[in-house]
Amino acid sequence: MKSFFFTLSFLLLIVLKGHSQFTQTVTSADGQFLFKQIEQPLLAANSTKYVIDTIYVNAQNQFQKIEGFGYTLTGGSAALLYQLPDQKRLAILKEIFGSGPNDLKVNYLRISMGASDLDASVFSYDDLSAGEVDPDLNKMSIAKDQQYLIPILKEIQTFQPHLKLMATPWSPPVWMKDNGQSKGGHLLAKYYDTYAKYFVKYIQLMRAEGLAIHAVTIQNEPEHGGNNPSMLMTAAEQTLFIKNHLGPIFKKQGINTEIVIWDHNADNPNYPIQILNDTVAKSYISAAAFHLYLGHESALSKVHQAHPDKKIYFTEQWTGAKGSFAGDFLWHMEHIVIGTMANWSSVVLEWNLANDPNFGPHTPGGCTECLGAMTISGSEIKRNVSYYIIGQVAPFIPPGSTRIETKSRNAQIQTIGFTTPEGKRVLLALNTAKESVISIDFEQKKYNFTLPEKSVSTLVW
Repeated sequence: MKSFFFTLSFLLLIVLKGHSQFTQTVTSADGQFLFKQIEQPLLAANSTKYVIDTIYVNAQNQFQKIEGFGYTLTGGSAALLYQLPDQKRLAILKEIFGSGPNDLKVNYLRISMGASDLDASVFSYDDLSAGEVDPDLNKMSIAKDQQYLIPILKEIQTFQPHLKLMATPWSPPVWMKDNGQSKGGHLLAKYYDTYAKYFVKYIQLMRAEGLAIHAVTIQNEPEHGGNNPSMLMTAAEQTLFIKNHLGPIFKKQGINTEIVIWDHNADNPNYPIQILNDTVAKSYISAAAFHLYLGHESALSKVHQAHPDKKIYFTEQWTGAKGSFAGDFLWHMEHIVIGTMANWSSVVLEWNLANDPNFGPHTPGGCTECLGAMTISGSEIKRNVSYYIIGQVAPFIPPGSTRIETKSRNAQIQTIGFTTPEGKRVLLALNTAKESVISIDFEQKKYNFTLPEKSVSTLVW
């Protein structure tokens, strides 16, 4: 009898220990909860609270691997971070990129090749006097990046040694373009080879700084020529550039950097599909990237269905000066985080890391209302909605995690699930209405949790 009670107590201890391993981290649209840790989140089995939805979690049905979460580190963001006092700058970089229990653990950044529209001025790496050309790139230099961007990236690497960098051009040097301007225009066919070498030399120059470029996209928003800087590029042009110039020179030079196409809105999935339909171009391409200023995230699945051997990345979505924390948080969590990953994205990046109180720096003609994840005013730092959007997922879903199947029936609750490399399960649950109770049905056992009103919970067990 003593042995029986010992065994029963031991089994009960195991059950209770298993239940105590659930954690619940909540951010609410009203800002009352910001990464709040819910104490004892698992409701008692005899709880009388009404369950509005059961979430079925099937870890055996697996989908894409997750590569990471992060932001675009624009030149303007880097300049603002650089001017912070050393101690404050290192503290905020650790908070965002570090691996401590309260750090965001961000591991992925998009940077611009030359200026983006959120730099203080327009520049490329080979700017020349009017009428001058440099087909051998003898004057190419990344000196402007060495001023702020590269020093910040090196500091970030001390906190996140596995940092992945995606580099994106907004415009090549203007002497390579048919309109001779930083805004709009097309790449001249006679400079396709030169521009491919420009990519190679950039990667090599960054490598010499100790910075590995994991991926490059061919052109930021190739159907939007109204930004400054910007360039137009058709699907046919990207196809020819990749298959005849960039792909072959990467292969010849032993460049392992991923080539990523499109990098524009979800309203035109046929653009990347057209490129990938060319078997030669496809052989050099790793992924297609998307933004969501137009279209619906379901378009990402159209590309996956057409070419399931290629990855999908989500690389940019802004939060604006006129937006609200509540509206932007709920919309981005539904469409950018849950929505794009449910449609095969393995990377989720917000735009952009930091701005000043006047939404700068930006180029003449650049974005005047882009709200960064942080607002930096002198030495003061304010954390904005994008900080919490990425912070709700990045610490809990490390690189190498795998999306797993979740099913629910109530439209009020939207979920997505993952298995981490350590074997933990993660459920991201968005509640778009009043406080509610859900039940997680996992491995034939049910676990009940309260989801606060209009909030996102990250549940880990």
